[in-house]
Amino acid sequence: MQLRHETTAAGGVNRRSVLAGLAGSVATAGLLAPSAAEAQTARPERDPRVEALLARMTLAEKIGQLQLVGDETTARAALAAGRLGGVFSVVGAAKLNALQRIAVEQTRLKIPLVFGLDVIHGYTTNFPIPLAQGASFDPAVAGTDAAVSAREARRSGIHWTYAPMMDVTHEPRWGRIAEGYGEDPYLATQFAVAKVRGYQGDDYSSPDRVAACAKHFVAYGGAEGGRDYNTVDVSLQRLHNLYLPPFKASVEAGVATVMASFNTVSGVPAHGNGYVLHDVLKGAYGFRGFVVSDYTGIEELILHGLAGDGADAAAAALPAGVDMEMVSTNYARFAERLLADRRITRDQLDDAVRRILLVKVRLGLFERPYVDEAGEVKAPSPAALAASRQAAARCMVLLKNEGSLLPLAKSVGSVAVVGPLGAATYDLNGTWAGLGTGAGTTPPVTVVDGIKAAAPGATVGYSPGCAVEGTDTSGFAAAQQAARAADVTVVVVGETAAMSGEAAARSSIDLPGVQQQLVAAVKETGKPFVVVLVNGRPLTIPYLHDNAPAILEAWAPGVQGGHAVADVLFGVVNPGGKLPVSFPRAVGQIPIYYNHENTGRPADPANKYTSKYLDLASGPLYEFGHGLSYTTFRVDGLRLSATRLPARGGRIEVSATVTNTGGRAGDEVVQLYLRDPVASIVQPVRRLRGFRRVTLAAGASTTVSFPLTPDDVGFYDNTARFRVEPGEIQVYVGTSSAATLSASFTVV
Repeated sequence: MQLRHETTAAGGVNRRSVLAGLAGSVATAGLLAPSAAEAQTARPERDPRVEALLARMTLAEKIGQLQLVGDETTARAALAAGRLGGVFSVVGAAKLNALQRIAVEQTRLKIPLVFGLDVIHGYTTNFPIPLAQGASFDPAVAGTDAAVSAREARRSGIHWTYAPMMDVTHEPRWGRIAEGYGEDPYLATQFAVAKVRGYQGDDYSSPDRVAACAKHFVAYGGAEGGRDYNTVDVSLQRLHNLYLPPFKASVEAGVATVMASFNTVSGVPAHGNGYVLHDVLKGAYGFRGFVVSDYTGIEELILHGLAGDGADAAAAALPAGVDMEMVSTNYARFAERLLADRRITRDQLDDAVRRILLVKVRLGLFERPYVDEAGEVKAPSPAALAASRQAAARCMVLLKNEGSLLPLAKSVGSVAVVGPLGAATYDLNGTWAGLGTGAGTTPPVTVVDGIKAAAPGATVGYSPGCAVEGTDTSGFAAAQQAARAADVTVVVVGETAAMSGEAAARSSIDLPGVQQQLVAAVKETGKPFVVVLVNGRPLTIPYLHDNAPAILEAWAPGVQGGHAVADVLFGVVNPGGKLPVSFPRAVGQIPIYYNHENTGRPADPANKYTSKYLDLASGPLYEFGHGLSYTTFRVDGLRLSATRLPARGGRIEVSATVTNTGGRAGDEVVQLYLRDPVASIVQPVRRLRGFRRVTLAAGASTTVSFPLTPDDVGFYDNTARFRVEPGEIQVYVGTSSAATLSASFTVV
């Protein structure tokens, strides 16, 4: 794919003047308005019903379709004027039907509204957070979450979800890391596509499906310092190699909508960035759905400094490619004037309206605008609860298990549950939970209750020890007493749900409050103990690594969290999850990620003048892809079907044998990494290009194969051209990004 950059300014804000002084640079060339040729490729398909509507619509009615509001009162006022396209964050079938009746029965053209909601990891039934789902290394987990969520949401009147979030990030301080799938673009791509397909199915007009929204476009995960909404300064090659792949794949999978991101991209806010929205998304990728702004994202072009006022903001956003405006009203207030002043064009307006109407047609809203109120889903079904429980256990990662302390025996006499999250309910759901009917009224199963159910013959007690935050240690004595009296202690610590997600950046990602001191107090008893982490991001936990016999990363596991934790602790489920993101040793290491570029002086403990810290060991505490099991595995027998890969149309099969060498059945994730050691653009030391989660009985073996094509070895350069260069490619296969089993082939 080749993207044009030498383009001329179109209507709207003069981006040449905005970028004055940078003329001729790659960044300037990449951020100018699209050419006429590219604009032609961006046009959506024509539908006779939509074209007939467009021909009848007044200018005011067209502008009205571009408006999305977030409350009933504003919606009713806009409907009274016939100027509304959709509503979000209103929940309840009766409320939604009432609004829809106004649109369908009281407006001139009877165009139905689209109803959206942040259905991120569950509508009524909460599944584990997306970061946890990434840890499953099983895209079917995300597909199941999406299918269950879509069924519950659509039957409750919601047509459109603002998910999946596919922001790749190297920044664990950023709270929204919880909403994505970690640090790797290949892993994020597989999960994003699975979730799009789970939400939409083959036909998202189905009463069990919703329209998906790929967000946030683009590079939001690169926010400086991990501070939400912050600046992103990114090269073209990193934009295309790291941040864009999940979006490209989601467009190919048929995603209905895309949401623009809050951040700048190389100095131009995404909501006014014609290069990323128009040239790339609607041009090169051929996206045929519509782009929605994020919450007041168009208005924020003023504070960014791209626009002087609301008219400027609208004049920047519409030509750049934002079709629908969420909450703020710059299109509604200024579009007519901007048309008269020729700052936007009629074609640009019609294109946006056409895209929105096409999605409404594909949702089947013109034929079935209302939802059956009797079918509204207000409580999780047994099948949904079972799916959530299975997913949560599948997502958990065993970080450490010294002396095979885990699994616990169901015959254990007594268990002390200690820690502020041991009896937590809604914190187990994590961020972006409770928005759908029922999700806020169905408390998750606590870890205490899960353990009681798993070991009914045991005496199970609970002592919080401390709060998640704060400095009060007065509960330590009771926690120690409980630990001394029990056969084993399960210490449940981590973050509250509010500590991750949007607007939840943390400058320190240690265990909050005095929770680490609580773990130390339990250790002082000399009794065996296990640490269970409930959190929405990687934490800096070197103390736990050095002092806790066993550590289970449970993430925010959802409505069946307590049962799922107990399933893993007692060996009903043998953990097989892997880390989708590196765990740093200290916050000062950030960013630290496996797919980094090499330097001219790679880290060498014996040489001061290499790339490292004087006061910290090199590398993460736990690497990407790390995860243990209650059994053991061996990966060997690496084979390549050929040693030469033609750059055009070639294919190589890489295979290896994985054997369960332990005494119980379990899961292993075989992972394939590539390295291009010599290239015109310096390449990461490793890139994930395949993974397979397999279940094996004790002593059993299987062969796992991965196909490789030129797409797997190629990369985008700093002109956004995809290159496949001749030369050696190194292959690594194993059970984490530290895999040592290797071979090589040559691209010719």
